[in-house]
Amino acid sequence: MKQNIKICFIITLLSLLILPAFVSYDASADKTNSSLGTQLNEILTDKRLSGAIAGVSVRSGSTGELIYENYGETRLTPASNMKLFTAGAALQTLGPDYRFTTELLADGELKNRKLKGNLYLKGKGDPTLLKEDFEELAQSLKEKGVHNIQGDLIGDNSWYDDESLSKDMVWSDEDNYYGAKVSALTASPNEDYDSGTVIVEVYPGKQPGVKADVRLSPISDILKIENHAKTVKSDEKAELTITRKHGSNKILIEGEINEDSSRKREWIAVWEPAHYALDLMKQSLLQAGITFKGETKLSKAPDDATLLIEKKSMPLSDLLIPYMKLSNNGHAEILVKEMGKVKKNEGSWDAGLEVMTDFLQEKGLDTDEMRLRDGSGISHVTLIKPNQLSEFLFTVQNESWFDPFYRSLPVAGDSDRFEGGTLRYRMIDTTAEQIVHAKTGSLTGVSSLSGYVDQNDGLTFSIILNQFVEDEIKDIEDEIAVVLSTYKEEK
Repeated sequence: MKQNIKICFIITLLSLLILPAFVSYDASADKTNSSLGTQLNEILTDKRLSGAIAGVSVRSGSTGELIYENYGETRLTPASNMKLFTAGAALQTLGPDYRFTTELLADGELKNRKLKGNLYLKGKGDPTLLKEDFEELAQSLKEKGVHNIQGDLIGDNSWYDDESLSKDMVWSDEDNYYGAKVSALTASPNEDYDSGTVIVEVYPGKQPGVKADVRLSPISDILKIENHAKTVKSDEKAELTITRKHGSNKILIEGEINEDSSRKREWIAVWEPAHYALDLMKQSLLQAGITFKGETKLSKAPDDATLLIEKKSMPLSDLLIPYMKLSNNGHAEILVKEMGKVKKNEGSWDAGLEVMTDFLQEKGLDTDEMRLRDGSGISHVTLIKPNQLSEFLFTVQNESWFDPFYRSLPVAGDSDRFEGGTLRYRMIDTTAEQIVHAKTGSLTGVSSLSGYVDQNDGLTFSIILNQFVEDEIKDIEDEIAVVLSTYKEEK
């Protein structure tokens, strides 16, 4: 009896020595495919995961069978992997052909080339409006015979509610492009379509000692530049910051830029996106030779206002490319509010998230086991199980809208920005290159990658890493994806 106890003690001691002290995977992994499990478990012993939670879920792409899981039933913060749910819900609720609209309306008569009343620019959520779109609207208005506006130029952003920042937005993110305010009337600086932002470029001055040269794209009168940056010699230490003062449209340029530097460029979120769009419309009217006597302001258009011009956006199936490939937070939140508006006649996060919850329930997911707080995943409060994400990815393969959904996912190692997206520099020259199609995600202490392995019979997978303290651990996700890309399902 004593000998048996001694043997048990030795076995227990040996097992404790063999098991890593920082256990980053759970026992459930042992219940899955042994060869795959061995490889993935080894990756998860990376010391950077010490004290972290590594959620991994892998399913057969053909049957949906769970073939590997590690903390698959643990609720974790998904970061931008939340966009997978939002994209699917939008495709089903709105449809791949859905287009946002922007309207020009009037409340007066047109006589002798004069509009005797106010002109209204009504936004209905289009996040893709560029300066040239406002110019096109102005030119179309002139072609209709409007050369002078006797009243005011009024922006209407009432399509959505007044809550412009999601519940869990960190205040320090508000001037960053990924934290831009959500507005029914907004504008983007270029074809990345980061709505509600302006591009700020800082170039060195002509010689050391002079101020840096600051340029905006597009130029807007509502933005004020406070430039404290100076040009320094090429061998001097230089550190430059571009920020926006909280609660204002004042952009602060501070620090130094070397005389031989090319430029520094940032996308800065504006404080009032509707005023920003309205200012671009005003500029476009004047450029088209259309004058007006009144003010520019925000107000709701009368219900009986006359529709003069309607501009439609690209279809949702095309909008998904910059949204998913480049992980555009603003698009996600606009889609949430638009779903709420279309299904519940309320352009709010609460209404939109109700629509998304209903959608996920229809797909067989237990929404009582998750917490949804926004559409982009910028919230640290959102919680989803890796097994739920891998199940969702398996289930939607049978949907009529799956092709545009799949096409919108970043492709590992594809150098084309609008193909590879956020995966264009990852998994290059590996077996996963061009094989893994997946959505990335990043927050402080959070990294995620969920999608498809398009080889043999295929796999759906979700990797959600939480509570790590290292700056960069995405190579761990890549290692897992490479292993999955070589996996051959047992027959």
